[in-house]
Amino acid sequence: MTLDSFRHEVREWLEANLTGEFADARGLGGPGREHEGHELRVAWERHLGAAGWTCLGWPGEYGGRDASLDEQVVFYEEYARANAPARVGHIGEGLIGPTILDFGTPEQKKRFLPPIQRGEELWCQGYSEPDAGSDLANVQTKAVLDGDEWVITGQKVWTSLAHVADWCFVVCRTEPRSQRHKGLSYLLVPMDQPGVEIRPITQMTGTGEFNEVFFDGARTAAANILGEPGDGWRVAMATLGYERGASTLGQQIGFHRELAAVIEAARRSGAVDDPVLRDRLTQSWLELEIMRLNALRTMTSLSAGEPGPEVSIAKLYWSEWHRRLGELAQAVQGRAGLVADGEPYDLNDLQRLYLFSRADTIYAGSSEIQRNIIAERTLGLPRG
Repeated sequence: MTLDSFRHEVREWLEANLTGEFADARGLGGPGREHEGHELRVAWERHLGAAGWTCLGWPGEYGGRDASLDEQVVFYEEYARANAPARVGHIGEGLIGPTILDFGTPEQKKRFLPPIQRGEELWCQGYSEPDAGSDLANVQTKAVLDGDEWVITGQKVWTSLAHVADWCFVVCRTEPRSQRHKGLSYLLVPMDQPGVEIRPITQMTGTGEFNEVFFDGARTAAANILGEPGDGWRVAMATLGYERGASTLGQQIGFHRELAAVIEAARRSGAVDDPVLRDRLTQSWLELEIMRLNALRTMTSLSAGEPGPEVSIAKLYWSEWHRRLGELAQAVQGRAGLVADGEPYDLNDLQRLYLFSRADTIYAGSSEIQRNIIAERTLGLPRG
């Protein structure tokens, strides 16, 4: 099948299926809006899975399509163009799924991959802690082997979607008195059990998709460890690498939609007549085009199996750009952007963009940490 015919198939399927009960799902969810239509989006996730449109790059034996990287890019692009709802299973499909494929035992693959593909089990990521955010190697959450179970004690924070997740992949310290990246293990932990407490963190948008998670004697089977005990750092770093995949090109279509809304708001408010704001709008468009070209270059290097330095700059580039877009969204609205649309705190899309994009340069590795990684690991500069 050619890419053009595959694109046509994806586009036709989305057009035919984003109808009826799923017509109302269009545009729901996304950063700062994960509370929207959750049950409807779960139903959509399962509908996608039943039709074979989840986990496209996975092997066929686990429900995937063995799709090429180019085909995955096409799917994400068409999905974004259709304004389909934000995926509720993206952490399972995009992060833990590939990690299980690479590090899991046959039994783990059989147990965990099919429910992810079918949209039946949702996941969250237990990495950051109050004293181990971007400095992940400072993890203090502990796990002790008690017979045939791990017993987990500690706290995680900024855990996206923990309040709706069935499972969490948790980086724990399993070797007493170990330090930094040594002595860590990567555990798969059920969330619905005694000893797991979830506390939503209310954000500036008024929503709470981030959470604190407290483990107080929570348990998981001894077999629910990816890799060997003490090898968690290597597994955790592999998971982070999967965040830079084909879905970024779909993300950028969403960025184009947001930029178009900012430009339209500038026209309505007369901000386009301001030469400074007009220059900022032009600069934002140019930078978004550069982002796409760099993403295509990244896909080329990944296809060749030789990730280049462009992979390292992706998160830093898009997060800084998106935060500037949020600031520009407020600027073009003028004083009207300072007032909520209604009571008690009814934000418009541009206000929500401004507030939530403040988090972009913090989560998934702060910009400061990203710059250090680029300097030390990519450019080979000495540690400061």
